[in-house]
Amino acid sequence: MRKKKVQISLLLAFVSFTAALAGCGNSPDDILNKKEVKVGVKNDIPNFGLMNIDTREFEGFEIDVAKEVCKKVFGDDVKVEFEAVTAKTRGPLLETGELDMDAATFTITDERKETYNFSQPYYTDHVKLMVKKSSGIDDFMGLDGKTIGVSQSATTEESLKEAAKEAGITLNFSEFSSYPEIKAALDSGRVDCFSVDGSILSGYLNDSLKLLPDEFSPQEYGIAMAKRNTKLAKEVDNVISDMKENGELDKLMEKWGLNQ
Repeated sequence: MRKKKVQISLLLAFVSFTAALAGCGNSPDDILNKKEVKVGVKNDIPNFGLMNIDTREFEGFEIDVAKEVCKKVFGDDVKVEFEAVTAKTRGPLLETGELDMDAATFTITDERKETYNFSQPYYTDHVKLMVKKSSGIDDFMGLDGKTIGVSQSATTEESLKEAAKEAGITLNFSEFSSYPEIKAALDSGRVDCFSVDGSILSGYLNDSLKLLPDEFSPQEYGIAMAKRNTKLAKEVDNVISDMKENGELDKLMEKWGLNQ
């Protein structure tokens, strides 16, 4: 009898473990039937994804895009839950199934497409450079030997390394986990330049800072999903395509002052 009880306990434990594993991710076959969708967004980028300190709600261009996409893919009654992510956490949270998609200034690259599904681009930007007006730095060449503040796991550093090699200058880099941290490092003099996509930098500009005229590496933002969710990726891509054609994306860009 004791042996039989042990066997039953092991069987129940195995069933519970299997169910837990199943709950960690979304099945490619049933994800389109979800009534609650979790989306990774930024909470520190003015006009793109920002947590409103008064309402405690996320707001910005990417928030609006994600809402429209979810409504059109999952239905008008879908509940969209936003979760703040960084360049370092947004990918892993897709892989574990904790998030269903990311709308978080996620640049599409060939390397990343090997790991994630991306929609077609909904916004295109370029890597730019922000410095103090008092720095005496007027262009990219003026950064020779200087330290650039960049975000962890972003494509910025690689883009600037390639540009520096072509220009024959040397750059140093310091990585940070958030954009406000880079801005604070620039203000305090711990870095000489804050570099990321131009539209992101524009949200941090003030009277003591300026953008340099140089720009690098087009950055195309796409909605990212786990590689296994091919059906979802196809539906999301179709929605982005429709929003481009019917002018909805342009209207949202205009709403948030992102027209280029």
